[in-house]
Amino acid sequence: MSLFQTKAWQSAWWETWGQQKQFRLIREWDGEVSGLYESRYRWKGLLPIRSLQFVGTSHRELRTPRTEYNRFFGDDLSGASLIVAMEQILEGYPWTEVVFSDLLCGSEELSALVTIAATHRWAFRINASDDGYAVATTGSFKDYLASLGVNSRLRLYNRRKLLESLGEVHLENLWPGNPELFFQTLNRFHRVRWDKNCVAEKSLEFHMKFLSRIEEEEGEPLLSVLRSNGEVVSVLYNVRYCGVVYNIQAGFEESFHKKLSLGSLHLGYAIEEAFRCPVTRRFDFLAGEGKNENYKSRFATESYQFISVMLVKSVLFRALYWMRG
Repeated sequence: MSLFQTKAWQSAWWETWGQQKQFRLIREWDGEVSGLYESRYRWKGLLPIRSLQFVGTSHRELRTPRTEYNRFFGDDLSGASLIVAMEQILEGYPWTEVVFSDLLCGSEELSALVTIAATHRWAFRINASDDGYAVATTGSFKDYLASLGVNSRLRLYNRRKLLESLGEVHLENLWPGNPELFFQTLNRFHRVRWDKNCVAEKSLEFHMKFLSRIEEEEGEPLLSVLRSNGEVVSVLYNVRYCGVVYNIQAGFEESFHKKLSLGSLHLGYAIEEAFRCPVTRRFDFLAGEGKNENYKSRFATESYQFISVMLVKSVLFRALYWMRG
């Protein structure tokens, strides 16, 4: 179970994006596993498609915050019982394709999908694979720093002295006091770096619903801002849940100082706080890479991989998808 399978995340996503005319919820979330829904669309505007997907994901229609660690069942199912239960889901609904995103590589569920596809002679295709990274925070922060390379340690920690020499440094959590400022600032930094918005009206609605609800499931929003002389120069969108701090999004002032990587320094403060917190065992950077380098791999102590797969029944659609690539 992860942050993304909570009732808070799943319900907020469905209420925000699931009300499309072509969407139909077929299995609700339960706080431990992802819900499932059917999406209907027309291939090339002509052939009708029924697509089965996890709540929180959208293969074709929408761009939404990424929902990771997807799964069908809890840890109580494994082996032959898991295969039977997954077959019942896949045979219980009519579909043209199923697109299951961000399953954990090496999981029994992923292996079960391969077995089921082979048994039924359904086409099986890997759509994407993405690496994720995390820091185990059960030891000491000092030992963690010592394990890093010289340049990584410099960026994450040692250049704090330079930052602090430029003025007063202050860290603050803007939840629940001023989340509007946090998301406005995050979006401003993101727009400068990527030339596009990351928080629009609809996504802000989602984030506010999710953050207000995650507290009911004993999650802790950490909308961390780093201030220099009172000005917000970096933001980290983190949430602590079940002993893990999830780093959902980040942004920083790129032109602040040529010798400082504000995003890395801010991560250093957050990781140090995770080591200090007795209930935190992991700081999860999640999947994805930076704009210019894979900074997550430099700071991580462990890595994992997500696999996104597609299953197709019909021979016709197998041929069409193959031609399309």
